[in-house]
Formats: sequence, structure tokens, C-alpha cells
Amino acid sequence: MEFAQSHLLDTLPKQFFANLVAKVNQKISEGVDVINLGQGNPDKPTPDYIVKSTQKWVADPKTHKYSPFQGLPAFKKAAADFYAEKYGAHFDPESEVAIFGGSKIGLVELPWALMNPGDTYLLPDPGYPDYFSGAALGDVKFTTVPLLEENNYLPDLKAIPEAVARKAKFFYLNYPNNPTGAVATREFYEELIAWAKKYHVGIISDFAYGAIGFDGKAPLSFMQVPGAKDVGIEFYTFSKTFNMAGWRVAFAVGNADIIGALNLIQDHLFVSLFPALQYAAIDALKDPARDEAVAQIVHRYEERRNAFVNAAKKIGWQAFVPRGTFYAWMPVPKGYTSEQFADLLLEKAGVAVAPGNGFGKHGEGYVRIGLLMAPERLEEAVARIGKLNLF
Repeated sequence: MEFAQSHLLDTLPKQFFANLVAKVNQKISEGVDVINLGQGNPDKPTPDYIVKSTQKWVADPKTHKYSPFQGLPAFKKAAADFYAEKYGAHFDPESEVAIFGGSKIGLVELPWALMNPGDTYLLPDPGYPDYFSGAALGDVKFTTVPLLEENNYLPDLKAIPEAVARKAKFFYLNYPNNPTGAVATREFYEELIAWAKKYHVGIISDFAYGAIGFDGKAPLSFMQVPGAKDVGIEFYTFSKTFNMAGWRVAFAVGNADIIGALNLIQDHLFVSLFPALQYAAIDALKDPARDEAVAQIVHRYEERRNAFVNAAKKIGWQAFVPRGTFYAWMPVPKGYTSEQFADLLLEKAGVAVAPGNGFGKHGEGYVRIGLLMAPERLEEAVARIGKLNLF
């Protein structure tokens, strides 16, 4: 007996990372020592203070019942307090904070909650591939906005056609940026807020790498800039800040209308998160061990960035030096597409990278490097690539 999947599922984009994982696993099964730089999964454990907190809360019978549908008030207050402390931005916990089982849920479900079939939103190119999934599931249209190296991978708002800007309902942005490692400036966000008000476009800031900034500079939150709450929201995930990718904990803060719609749709999809995880998330945000734990994580990524970029420079492979995230965005040598270059590196060097075209049309000509292993292993990967004499 067979059952066909829905027409809706037929419209979903191909899962880019699943294809990459299959290729890597095939080489590993052949006995190849693959250095996998194509992944985006933090490689170190969650800080011990969070693990111990979770163990405590899991053992507490009061966490074994349903959560309030929109999350524990204490968690929402902790999220608001965190933004007030770190970014000087203030939010009402009940009306301006939403809780998610990972920020991907909120980013993908937003069109269901705030758009109608046929509406249009703007997506960055290159950008996080799952943004496109939200368009398919929500039966909405999207227009991509190029992120170009000559603009430091910030969108040129003046280049967005008037007709496109007036038609758009929302604009997704992600800084520090996956896949490029670029960061936003205050001047850009000020310009963005004025642009959003002019065209009545909601801004959705995906601040997934908000804690990971290099060279002594913490990344700027969109919500730090006056007027941001008027025009949009910001998602903050625990996945990268606290190495909690598998735990699936996140929140969003900002405009009450947007937050309210997201909370409403989640009332019909979830019963929030396991309460023990919410209490552990409160401890993650408020424990005195937080700042030192996060500083160690950021320092580790900066060491890896420096090791990789310096090694690549020695073989003539020039990076766009990342200012945040745990990625490096690297150009493809002449004569290759992103996919061809990635396949060549896997086949001839045993090094896996993510081809840039998987992040959008303007990702063609680049590959994304995940800085998710020891500096020595990153240097070994570059040495293997260097032997191919491509640069």
C-alpha cells in the first residue's frame, strides 16, 4: 500500500546539507580520512554549568508536566533581562518575547503567521538555505537581494527597485552572516530602519551568531539601534552561543505584532519546550559562569580562524576574513564552479567543504569553510589542498 506525499512537500527545496552529508559519508565508508569542513555543528560540548543545571531540572518532578503554551514566564523574563544587560534593549516579557524549539522553527513558520499566499518577502543571497523552505511552506513568493564582497556582504538598499521594496512584507537578514562571516555596522542598521519605515517592511534579524565576534569586537544586535523594535524582531539561539545545537532552544524579541502572531501559531503547533530545558536556559543566561564560558568558545573560534586564514594565505588562497561566526568564505579557483571545486577537494584531497551555490545564486564562485576542528587539523586540510596546485 503506497501513499503519495502532498503537493506542498513536492514544492520544498532540495535539502542542501543532506546531499553534502551523503557525499562525505560515502568517502568515509571507502576508508578515506575526510576532514569535514562543510558542517555547521559546534564540535565542543555544552558548558558544564549548563549540563549540570539541566540534570538538576530534569530530575525535578515539577518540570515533567506541560509547559504553558507560550513558554515559562520566568524564561521570557530572563530573555528580556539578557537583552537589557547585553544590548541596552528593553522588552515586555509577555508581549515582546517568544520562545522556540530552535530559531529555525520561528524563521520557517513566520510566513504562516504573518503572510498570505502570494505575498512577497526579501531574502539575502547568499543566505541560510532554510529561509527558502519557509517560502514554500507558506505559499509565498520571495525576491533575493544580493550580498556582494565589494559591499562587505551588506545589501545595497538603494539598489533594491522601488517596486520590489513596496511589494515586500518582510526582509530577512543574518549578521554575523552565515555563510560569509561578515558583520553589520550601526550605520547600515540605521539606514535599514529608515528604509523599512519608508516602505513598511518588517525586518527579521537572525542573530544566530550573536555572541561570536572577533578582534575584540562584539557583534552588533539589530535591537541596539533606536527604532529597531518599531520595524522588526530578532531571533537569538542558544545553539552557537552556548554550544547547545542539539538542545533546540531559542527566543525572539521585538515588535509586539510580529511576536504575537508567532506566539499564536505556536499555540496550535506546540506546547512550548520541555520545562526542564527552559529552566536550564534561564541558568544559561543568568549564571555567573556564563561570560567566561562564552569567552572561551569565542576565543577558540578566533584561534581557528587565524590558523586557517594564515595557512590559506601561504598557498595563495585569499579569504574574506570573517569578523564573526565560525565560517570562512573562500573563493573558488578559475575554471571551476563551486560544486566542481567542492567535489574535487573531496575526491583528491579528502577535504569536504560546502559549495557556495547551495546558499543562493550569488554564492556561486565560493565555498564555505566550517572552523569546527582543531587548528592543526585545519592547517592539515589547507596543506592537502595546497598539494593540488590550484592557486
